[in-house]
Amino acid sequence: MGKQAQERRLDETEAMAVGRRLRISPQKLNLVAGSIRGKNVETALAELTFSRRRIANDVRKVLQSAIANAENNHQLDVDRLYVKEAYVGKNLVMKRWRPRARGRVGRIIKPFSDITVVVREREETE
Repeated sequence: MGKQAQERRLDETEAMAVGRRLRISPQKLNLVAGSIRGKNVETALAELTFSRRRIANDVRKVLQSAIANAENNHQLDVDRLYVKEAYVGKNLVMKRWRPRARGRVGRIIKPFSDITVVVREREETE
């Protein structure tokens, strides 16, 4: 029996990769994701490699996974790929407490995020 196969959500010229539970706030992660949106994959990889932000290494791994998915699962040409979408979502939030003066507490929130990267093959321009 089993489940019915779901219809593919992406176009035939697209591939996707998701990074889950990255230990950074969505607002900070979105700054890195915004820096690669719409760029060629080689340019995006170079920018993430030399970025000074700590989370750029994890975003680079997700982008490399999307490129590998495009090449191996969907037989797309790697040289013509670009980052179509890079969007961020919220995940769980760990809540911690720190004692403060006069019996009060200081709340510490430790957010986690998700990132989804969609790469697409450019159409041939003749």
